[in-house]
Amino acid sequence: MASVERRSDDLAAGRLQTDEAGSRSQAVLASDQPAGRRLTESRGVEDHLAGDRSAKARRAITLLIVLLAMAFLASIMLGVANASVPAVIRLILGIEDGAASLRDRIIILDIRLPRALLGLLVGSALAVSGALMQGLFRNPLADPALVGVSSGAALGAVTMIVLGHALMPWLPPALSLLALPLAAFLGGLASTLLLYRIATSGQVTSVATMLLAGIALGALSSAATGLLVFIADDRQLRDITFWTLGSLAGATWQKVAIAAPVILVALGISSILARGLNALTLGEAAAFHMGFSVQRLKIGAILCVAAATGAAVATSGAIGFIGIVVPHLLRLVIGPDNRYLLPASALLGAALLLGADMISRLVAAPAELPIGIITALAGAPVFLAILIRGRGRLGL
Repeated sequence: MASVERRSDDLAAGRLQTDEAGSRSQAVLASDQPAGRRLTESRGVEDHLAGDRSAKARRAITLLIVLLAMAFLASIMLGVANASVPAVIRLILGIEDGAASLRDRIIILDIRLPRALLGLLVGSALAVSGALMQGLFRNPLADPALVGVSSGAALGAVTMIVLGHALMPWLPPALSLLALPLAAFLGGLASTLLLYRIATSGQVTSVATMLLAGIALGALSSAATGLLVFIADDRQLRDITFWTLGSLAGATWQKVAIAAPVILVALGISSILARGLNALTLGEAAAFHMGFSVQRLKIGAILCVAAATGAAVATSGAIGFIGIVVPHLLRLVIGPDNRYLLPASALLGAALLLGADMISRLVAAPAELPIGIITALAGAPVFLAILIRGRGRLGL
């Protein structure tokens, strides 16, 4: 009887060893599978995400390009002093126009054109940052503010407004104009680096830790900002208020030159991350076995969000709802495939911000409303409607 039991135990142990060996061999095969097979699996995921909406997404992107072109021209033409389309095009292309007055040249080339370009850059940066965050956290309610980038940038800007004259009185006037956007950008960058250091352990970055640490760092930055607001004088309080509401009124060619390289590089890198974000929808393990470096994907996405959002906030102030509403609306129309969602978000975000800027300039002309008020008034009801309509699907 004992020999029978021993034999049964040996058979069970043998089956267990066989199962373990089989599991290990499957893991090895999954990790060592040819690159072609991994690429095929990745394309299969993308086809699943796109469904039958790839053609629809391409048509939508074409329409968004036309919409953005119209919004860009309208933002240069419309204002307290209107300009015609031929005059705007000739001045932008540098064609000599004897009928154009010096006043028209100054308004179009020195005021409205840099403002429109900055609005295009900022809208694209905020919308793409939102799409990246939603893809990284696999949550359609994620926003760049979750990782504390906006709060860190706001702290840097408010610090410069309140303490800049005492900290750097030696700055020449030419550099003092760039001190505020530079301080905001450095604040967002410092917040991102600290967040990455907290969330990374053993060369592995935890998305959950990143989310919780971002909320904590955002609250800490807001508390420090509140302390600076408490000690600010009346003039500084007015500057802080207008900056936190967001505006393109201070757009200059210098600000465009500062923001454009950072935002364009971040947008370019984000397009490279699209396939990895598509694979990440199935989970980190599945993305790894498809041949993607999940750790590099996380780092790349966070750095792109930090760079794009930091540059946008630094040059235009805090503008809300673009980053969370635009990707969510597009996802309902063209689907979650990031190959189409990221460029569509850039186009729609830029067009919406240019439209909000036109409304802010025209609704109370010759005064201007802060853009943050316009985006909040338009974005909050839309976002609530999306939540109410999809609360069952979102698990709310």
